[in-house]
Amino acid sequence: MHRDTADSPFIRACRRLPVPRTPVWFMRQAGRSLPEYRAVRADVPMLTACATPDLIVEVTMQPVRRHGVDAAIFFSDIVVPLKAIGVDLDIAPGIGPVVASPIRDAAALDVLRPLEPGDVPYVTEAVQSLVKELGPTPLIGFAGAPFTLASYLIEGGPSKNHDHTKAMMYGEPALWHALMERLTVITLAYLRLQAEAGASALQLFDSWVGAVAPADYREFVLPYTGRIFAGLADLDVPRVHFGVGTGELLPLMAEAGADVVGVDWRVPLSEAARRVGPGKALQGNLDPAVLLAPWEVVERRARAVLAEGRAAEGHIFNLGHGVLPATDPETLTRLTRLVHETTA
Repeated sequence: MHRDTADSPFIRACRRLPVPRTPVWFMRQAGRSLPEYRAVRADVPMLTACATPDLIVEVTMQPVRRHGVDAAIFFSDIVVPLKAIGVDLDIAPGIGPVVASPIRDAAALDVLRPLEPGDVPYVTEAVQSLVKELGPTPLIGFAGAPFTLASYLIEGGPSKNHDHTKAMMYGEPALWHALMERLTVITLAYLRLQAEAGASALQLFDSWVGAVAPADYREFVLPYTGRIFAGLADLDVPRVHFGVGTGELLPLMAEAGADVVGVDWRVPLSEAARRVGPGKALQGNLDPAVLLAPWEVVERRARAVLAEGRAAEGHIFNLGHGVLPATDPETLTRLTRLVHETTA
């Protein structure tokens, strides 16, 4: 971890140490809610932006400059390492990642070779530049978790019910485990590379894993997320685990071994703390849609989240999922200030 950030409120909260105030950052804080983001991204396809160091640095810095948040999150997309090893995919505007040839059989696994640092030089370069520019503000590196990546690869794009994904998981478990094995190797390498370049913390996004029942998570997902967190343990960087619709999975996500468990808006933080158990910090969990309501509603709801967060051994204020594109940036700035002033 970058030495200047060890005493930052964000890193201290991750480690469940006393903080001068509750730290705050927002998932998708860099992006479509900001006019300055839309300006720099105007004619640049997403995957081009994610492979251009200067652009990565600029977009990552925008919300830190504007809102005064306590951490930056590396601007990228969860499919970047897959693209880098040669998977034929693109990010379609308004849709998301689209995979040209979905993985439905063992032969299709051949495209998933291990990730080498030389596959993503722009990631290393951008992380190093950001660490210099951010100084005492931590940079969070991130990756998509194997289940969520598997879903994109099997479905061929975003999916509501994950039919093909679950059909493989239940009906062809050997193929499923072989796929998850490869994705685990890629994801672990990608996260380590970001930490080694200077990222102060790492977040594993398992956005779609809420589609899975606890018993299936234990059998088909936990061995892989567990291996990723274990494989990062020697790096001395806090590890954050986040998924959507994962209220029923919180005890298992805690078991996977992260230092911080991200909580979506469906479960109050006091209840999440009970499910997660001792020895973990929590991150969350204001419903992003609350930010579309009048300020007095935002303020009341945010104070309620802070009150609930006192049940946790460490609390990082965040949303329960990403910032919605229609959010007024001024609301995020005011919310950051509110959290800082209320908890100072």
